[in-house]
Amino acid sequence: MNTRIELVEAKVEDHVLILEPAEISSGLEQSDVKAQGQMLVDSDQLAFIYILESEDEFVYASLPHQIWPHLKEALDKEYKVAMKLNGKQIELENLTEELRYLLENIKDNANYGDEMESKVVELFSLS
Repeated sequence: MNTRIELVEAKVEDHVLILEPAEISSGLEQSDVKAQGQMLVDSDQLAFIYILESEDEFVYASLPHQIWPHLKEALDKEYKVAMKLNGKQIELENLTEELRYLLENIKDNANYGDEMESKVVELFSLS
């Protein structure tokens, strides 16, 4: 079974955008989670998904549209992006590169759905 966590809190510290979940799934408390450097799109939930891996499962870190302005700031200012999980900070390697790639693919692409495409264009100021 794969775990999904929603990263809903964001702050910048020392040129790093740090994302945190509102709550942690109990199964992840003892788990050592590693970044995989890959992202997906969840058009139904209007979210980007960053893939992490623990010993026995994939962990999907959801980046909902509410925190996209923080992601845009990280892109614009070339901040690194990390997440805090159980007091441990994990760099989300390759996130900005993956996000730029996805943004270009989503723009003017109906395959992601009208709402996803319009929110991406609006929030990331794509033209």
